[in-house]
Amino acid sequence: MTSCRRVPKPGPSRVTVWTAATAAAAASAAALGAGTAGAEPSDRAEGHPAARRLSDRVERLYAEAERATERYNAAEARTDALRHQVDRIQDRVARGQERVNRMRVALGAFAGGQYRSGGIDPGLALILSEEPAAYLEKATTLERIGHRQNAQLRVFQGAQRTLRQQRAAAAGKLVRLEAGRKAVARHKREVRRKLAIARRLVDELPPDERSAYARASRGGRDPEPGALAGSLPASSSRAAAAFGAARAALGRPYAWGQAGPTAFDCSGLTQWAYAHAGVAIPRTSQAQSGAGQRVPLSQARPGDLVVYRADGSHVAMYAGNGQVIHAPHPGAPVRYDPVGMMPISSVTRV
Repeated sequence: MTSCRRVPKPGPSRVTVWTAATAAAAASAAALGAGTAGAEPSDRAEGHPAARRLSDRVERLYAEAERATERYNAAEARTDALRHQVDRIQDRVARGQERVNRMRVALGAFAGGQYRSGGIDPGLALILSEEPAAYLEKATTLERIGHRQNAQLRVFQGAQRTLRQQRAAAAGKLVRLEAGRKAVARHKREVRRKLAIARRLVDELPPDERSAYARASRGGRDPEPGALAGSLPASSSRAAAAFGAARAALGRPYAWGQAGPTAFDCSGLTQWAYAHAGVAIPRTSQAQSGAGQRVPLSQARPGDLVVYRADGSHVAMYAGNGQVIHAPHPGAPVRYDPVGMMPISSVTRV
């Protein structure tokens, strides 16, 4: 999503989940990838200080936009889940209302019949009856009907209570759904604002500085032929299938909030790739970090998810030999980059 080039390492006050061994492994992996994915932006821009300063500032904006995008993705996922829940509850409410209406009609018909019969005293009806035996048989039947109607009335009252509860649940979820929609809109505005600032910064550069920045931000290139051939195989058939899908997406454009098939943000790419392997993983990079078993970077295999930054705001897929595949940031397609391109917070095997 945002740039996947080097960002400043967190200071002492920020949390880091690297162990000493993992940090050493990351440094080693970064060294492995440096020769195949190209120099880091600041290194490539050393000849032009203005381009280097711009690159650093744009990188920060991309990182902030990526965090906002992950918040957008999370809010969108919550809103979608709530929308489905509301639809199911409203469907149950509609069916419950139909049942209550039918029961009300039936009970009303019975009550009308009782009224039209005049509600005559049973003892007097027996005295006046020309056939007492037949009347007693009818009275027994009517008593059974009365008991059944009482039971139906209790069922009717219970159905009404259930209907009221379901309507209250739907109303509560609709309030949360509206709050979720507002959160989605707010995060969308934040993403667009950050990206607009970044684009404006680049557009305002003089032509020579813009060219220097373009060279600095060109990012990684495909590993040399055979560079990944010696890497360990994927840890499972599903990881291999997900890695194959991610590799098939190389060159497709970045688009924030997108999860394929023609464009991706970082977590959208990994979610889409695992969906091709028949595995459902969460939408956001933070949630994806907990979607499987944590492993040290030194044991990473193709298909493992590499989550970056202390806040877990970027995710890539390990490709082997110190490389990852990821969707970097606007203007940069799905590509290979060194695994050590920024601080790693976790490696997860799905």
